[in-house]
Amino acid sequence: MNLLETIEIETGPNPTASVIWLHGLGADASDFEPIVPELGRLPQPVRFVFPNAPVRPITINGGMAMRAWYDISEMTIRREDEAGVRASQAQIEALMAREKTRGTPALRLVLAGFSQGGAIAFQTALRHPERLAGIMALSTYVPLADQLAGEVSIMNRDVPIFMAHGVQDPMITVQRARESRALLESLQYKVEWHDYPMEHAVCPAEIRDIGTWLIRVLA
Repeated sequence: MNLLETIEIETGPNPTASVIWLHGLGADASDFEPIVPELGRLPQPVRFVFPNAPVRPITINGGMAMRAWYDISEMTIRREDEAGVRASQAQIEALMAREKTRGTPALRLVLAGFSQGGAIAFQTALRHPERLAGIMALSTYVPLADQLAGEVSIMNRDVPIFMAHGVQDPMITVQRARESRALLESLQYKVEWHDYPMEHAVCPAEIRDIGTWLIRVLA
């Protein structure tokens, strides 16, 4: 498998931890790059890896091609592109494997994502056979939810999960995110939940909370 193109930022020499951070629909690898300096002083050097999703036609946008982790055919996202979700999961697993060859063990690796990227972070991390440092899921939901219970990895039952959402989000409703939170909690995952007075976006208070959480899970 060819590795996805990435942008990388290292907060210091010889990173001992990695964060793979996935953008949302129609964005690209540069989308969250400016946030890194705002996260505060992390406990050790961290490599942030921002991959570019493949370019593909998106049904809900009239077939227009754009960077996306999977196709979306309707606004409620109830008819899911399972093949696309699982293909992106495999591509992120390949990036995780590369981080391990570069010296980052799974226990020092965070999977993060916004919107579609957050869905793929959930899809991949909850099934990964090694314990990870954490999952950061921003303005998103758990994809393929009806299949999750039969596919989860016991190794990540206690993985720290940070979920954040805008209460005025018109694209992925906060109710959809709360349903995902309830599903995770029913499966005995512990979710750190945050909501903010915003739409489908990221706000300064959220960035501060992300920084605090990262410092804790990477300490």
